[in-house]
Amino acid sequence: MLKSIRKQFMLAVTAVTLALVPLSAQAEAKDSFKVCWSIYVGWMPWGYIQDSGIMKKWADKYDIDVEIVQINDYIESINQYTAGAFDGCTMTNMDALTIPSVGGVDTTALIVGDFSNGNDGIVLKQGDAVADLKGREVNLVELSVSHYLLARALESVGLAERDLTVVNTSDADIVAAFASRTDEAAVVTWNPQLSEV
Repeated sequence: MLKSIRKQFMLAVTAVTLALVPLSAQAEAKDSFKVCWSIYVGWMPWGYIQDSGIMKKWADKYDIDVEIVQINDYIESINQYTAGAFDGCTMTNMDALTIPSVGGVDTTALIVGDFSNGNDGIVLKQGDAVADLKGREVNLVELSVSHYLLARALESVGLAERDLTVVNTSDADIVAAFASRTDEAAVVTWNPQLSEV
């Protein structure tokens, strides 16, 4: 009987130990991080701190490694973050609350780098009002802040998305999409691309 109790005790200790191993591994401090960013005027400092050596200086001071990677497609950067390829990613608050959440990733805002007050806009060829979008194809990054801006603008003039055709276009391709069309082109985008169309 004593052997049986001892055996059960050892099994219980082993089970508890095995159960705690993953917790101690998860609690282990990280010393290497990957952060991605995409082209938006408010996130340009990320490229600067990487290229200028500022990030390396601070990483060396705290004995960590921080790799900052530019991704040329905004939504793809968030998708890669959500998939676990990066520890951090620049994104709007709205997108941080949606895209990673759907993928089961709990996301925390660490740095609020800016707020958009004129960094997003709607640009049309052959038109100068939101109502002129009716019946047109509109290039934008689908399901992004640009899409939200368009929805709000359309609502303000009694239109809806069904009154036009949304063309999902990568932020890296938005300038070329607008420039290559001579007809009634329209885009919704952010700076610095906005200043180029």
